Amino acid sequence: MIREVIVVEGKMDVAAVRRAVEADCIVTDGFRLRSRTVRDIRAAYEARGIIVLTDPDTVGERIRARLTEMFPRAKHAFIPAEDATNPSDGDVGVEQARPDAVRTALAVVHTPMERPAEEFSMRDLIRCGLTGAPDASARRAQIGRRLGLGFANAKTFLMRLNTYGITRAAFQSAVEELI
Repeated sequence: MIREVIVVEGKMDVAAVRRAVEADCIVTDGFRLRSRTVRDIRAAYEARGIIVLTDPDTVGERIRARLTEMFPRAKHAFIPAEDATNPSDGDVGVEQARPDAVRTALAVVHTPMERPAEEFSMRDLIRCGLTGAPDASARRAQIGRRLGLGFANAKTFLMRLNTYGITRAAFQSAVEELI
């Protein structure tokens, strides 16, 4: 059983998580975040901790950002979009993920640092072809998968590298695996 409570967007996401692991979940019901839901999340955050596991899409990222503002020490797990996409209709979400993809995401959770390091800069991303190159988006997706950071645009990816305390060695190893 996972100690922390997993925060997901919808009821079908709860079903996907429970197919993969034994865990308690709280549903945000999308971006609404009713006051009752926020109280429930706060209680879980204070008592057991929470893991934010939102869909790898724009709405999921907005929900994640909002939850991060409210719960700055929450842990975060990311399922890569390609592992959370239904091939028959293109729907993207936690509910589409296979159990092994959910387990993999929950095995590599990240907690934001109180004072993010400035280990990486945009220069690092440019040097490694993670921005400003024709295949930069695909390369970031691959590195995000290896480091458990999910997919993000260059600015968000840089913020995640620094906020989640990714080491230079781990980053370099992930980059070398691309080559």
